[in-house]
Amino acid sequence: MSPHAELVSRLRAAWLSGKTRPMEYRLAQLEALGRFLDEKKQDILEATAADMRKPPFEVEVSELSICRSELNHTLNNLGAWMKDKHVEKNWATQLDSAFIRKDPYGVVLIIGPWNYPINLLLVPLIGAIAAGNCVVMKPSEITRNVERLVAETLPRYLDESPDFGRIVGDRQFQRVQALLHSGHTAIGGQTDAGERYIAPTVLVEVQQDDPVMQEEIFGPILPILTVTSVDDAIAFINARERPLVLYVFSSRKEVVKRVLERTSSGGFCANDTIMHMTIPSLPFGGIGQSGLGRYHGRSSFETFSHQRSALLRGAGRETLNTPPGPDMATLRLLYRAARTGEGCAGLPLTPFSLTQNPPLTLLSPLPTGPPAPLGYLRPLSTTGPRDSYSE
Repeated sequence: MSPHAELVSRLRAAWLSGKTRPMEYRLAQLEALGRFLDEKKQDILEATAADMRKPPFEVEVSELSICRSELNHTLNNLGAWMKDKHVEKNWATQLDSAFIRKDPYGVVLIIGPWNYPINLLLVPLIGAIAAGNCVVMKPSEITRNVERLVAETLPRYLDESPDFGRIVGDRQFQRVQALLHSGHTAIGGQTDAGERYIAPTVLVEVQQDDPVMQEEIFGPILPILTVTSVDDAIAFINARERPLVLYVFSSRKEVVKRVLERTSSGGFCANDTIMHMTIPSLPFGGIGQSGLGRYHGRSSFETFSHQRSALLRGAGRETLNTPPGPDMATLRLLYRAARTGEGCAGLPLTPFSLTQNPPLTLLSPLPTGPPAPLGYLRPLSTTGPRDSYSE
């Protein structure tokens, strides 16, 4: 594949990912283009002077100021331009919605002429970015200094192609490259061993036992395995080790809820990826083989803290620990009286033996005689409640 074809393929993959469609992304790219015009003004003046001896004043008027004006106008009006335009309806569609939506083309080509090498290259670029497209630019080869300036410096400001990261090492490159043989390639698949580059790739018709389904990929490969229902997808997930994160994409809330309730994973995110990691109040971590522990925010503090149990009680509260019933002095008096049969405060008691069988009744008050100050004592049963000493 030629370098140009590979570039277009990468741009198409970037556009199909949807990253250029949100208004926030478009505005950010336009603002970056504005920084290029401001920060590289002197370089632009020097390049146009070297190519065609254009005076600085003319460059300012015919090149830079026009680009800035176009840029500011676009930034101020893009939100309104992106709104759907509702149109008139006939009698049969009065209850329906008819509108025109401004969809980006996808990947577009801008060829710049030499006579106004900045103006006639960047003004179309502003419109293409505002519309949500990826752009291939071809500056004029006649104005070589401007061409070199744009090629070398503008990509540092813009995310036009998105040059993707590389695999970390040769061994990992070979491992990930081997996974490309699973299923069939629907998008991407290009590799460059010298650069350790693997294009973002989508694999279809993947089987459960394919190599790409047996390990963590750690590379730009998305395998797609087809199932017949949501329940089949849940069963597939639950039949394997619990993942670090589970992503579900659906416009139906009941589907998202069902997957959340019937699966287990370290984390969960619906209709996006990675974004749950950006919230410090959400713990991040795995479960089972996907990882132990959790961190982020307070969870990091708690992970590195031992939960030490402690109880501090105040002094002088011993009486609160005293069990209910007579004190020990009273019990000794009652015990001695019961052994001798002398009674206690006018209350005659029947002698007993601790060895009698069965020792069911320790104290047996007689029905005669005046009541003792402690009142009549109920029999103390060996099987009854332990609060038998009471009035």
